[in-house]
Amino acid sequence: MQRFSALSRSVVRANIFASRRAISVGHRAFSSTPRYMYAEAKEGKDAKKEDTIKDEGKKDAKDSKETRTTKDDVDAQLDETNKSLEELKKQNAELKDRYVRAVAEFRNLQATTQREMKKARDFALQKFSKDLIETVDNFDHAIEAVAREELKSNNSLSSFYDGVKMTKDVLEKTLEKHGLKKIDPLDKEFDPNKHEAVFQVAVPGKEPGTVCMVQQPGYELNGRVLRAAKVGVAKAADN
Repeated sequence: MQRFSALSRSVVRANIFASRRAISVGHRAFSSTPRYMYAEAKEGKDAKKEDTIKDEGKKDAKDSKETRTTKDDVDAQLDETNKSLEELKKQNAELKDRYVRAVAEFRNLQATTQREMKKARDFALQKFSKDLIETVDNFDHAIEAVAREELKSNNSLSSFYDGVKMTKDVLEKTLEKHGLKKIDPLDKEFDPNKHEAVFQVAVPGKEPGTVCMVQQPGYELNGRVLRAAKVGVAKAADN
């Protein structure tokens, strides 16, 4: 038993010695590596690191250039868009001005056309109205030709007189309904636009410039003088 224990201790010591020797040998083998190999490895790592830094710098420069190019493109497009917008605004202003002018001209044309149509409608019967005036004048002449004394003694003449006068009144009312109105300026102030002075005479009790006698009545068609009334005008008495 003692022999076995002694043998075991010898084996353990042998193993420990072998392990220490192996470690010592490995250490010397590792220590025997040349220093220039470490330097080359370090330089290789540094060179690789520098290459990586250079690549990253080139990439950043490229990205920066692309960013500047993109910004320049955007600015150019923005300037072009602003120019186009200004041109469109100018065109819009011109078109608006043309539209306003066209509308104004059209409205003026409408108003002028309406006035012309009204004028043509109002005075379409002007020549016909002048011919009717002569007929009314003949009625006046016929009525004035009858002596008032004979009307009292002659019933037939009186009836005829009344019929002619009534016909004349109806005709004048019909003409007035269609715009042909009689101008009767007796005892009114003389108006050169509507009256034609045939003579002047001093009349007691009449203001100078007043119509004292109507020789021929005038007529107007829709407010426009068709024939001026021929009148006698009172004047101041001679001293």
